Amino acid sequence: MDAYGGTDAQDHPGAAHGPQPQHDSAPGVPSQAGVPPQAPGVPSQAGVPSQAAAAPSQVGVPPEAAAAPSQAGVPPEAAGVPPQADRHHPSDRAAAPSPDPPAAPPFDPRAGVAALSPRYQIGVALALAVVAVTVCAHIGMVFLHVAPSNTVTKRHGQAIDDWIYPEFEQNWKLFAPNPLQQNIAVQVRAQVSSPSGDIRTTGWYDLSAEDGRAIDGNLLPSHTQQNELRRAWDFFVATHGGDNRPVGLRGSLSENYLRRIVELRLSREDATGEHGVLERVQVRSRTTNVRPPAWSREQISLKPFYRVLPWWSVPVDEAREGVE
Repeated sequence: MDAYGGTDAQDHPGAAHGPQPQHDSAPGVPSQAGVPPQAPGVPSQAGVPSQAAAAPSQVGVPPEAAAAPSQAGVPPEAAGVPPQADRHHPSDRAAAPSPDPPAAPPFDPRAGVAALSPRYQIGVALALAVVAVTVCAHIGMVFLHVAPSNTVTKRHGQAIDDWIYPEFEQNWKLFAPNPLQQNIAVQVRAQVSSPSGDIRTTGWYDLSAEDGRAIDGNLLPSHTQQNELRRAWDFFVATHGGDNRPVGLRGSLSENYLRRIVELRLSREDATGEHGVLERVQVRSRTTNVRPPAWSREQISLKPFYRVLPWWSVPVDEAREGVE
């Protein structure tokens, strides 16, 4: 004790500050050897063990998890420490590593014709060359057909017509100053013989009206319905005179062509009936002028005009085809 009756502070440093705080571990947690006591002046939090005491040594726990501070009442996930899997759980022992994804096939930069073998590439090149030559030839033929008369058309006019007619015909009637203003209908009747030897004459079949009914309401009418009969009649008129006699070498061809078409149409309409035989056919045209518009002062006749052709005998082989 010093002169003032106190205890020597140097001999007993803890007496000046009262009783020292206890450094015991949290209840239920054994104390760790070698853990320094808490620094003086730092109060101990109630119910919160120190870092060293709160993290008991665990076998197999990585250092990161052992060094992470534990907070009272906070789950490990919120504290940033991933939960440790139970190393003794059967599912952990049975778990197998996921297989690697299948490897992508090697990228082939070649595509289209370049991906073919040389032999097929040569075939494709030849096919494209043939198509290109055909297209150029067709365009040239059409140009020569619609072009004014020249040296090429005078020398090779027959070859040009054979290429153009009848599928690729070109004309300027739609853009002519005086376009067609008439309706022309092709009609036919026939003489049919029965097994008893009697011959009967059928009524007139309006073949143009049948084609018109097939076209009406049809978004994609066939070329046959639109042009076969009309072109056959135009071909006949162009190669025959007013007396219905052929003019030139193509007259007989146009007559046979028109006769064959009307025979097929009569067979389609079953004009011969059961066991009947087609003997002869007769064709006529019915021409009427198109009525002018209401605002026009043009006066025309609306009376129909008929052009009647002579009777044509049907060859035996064509008549048999009609019966079959």
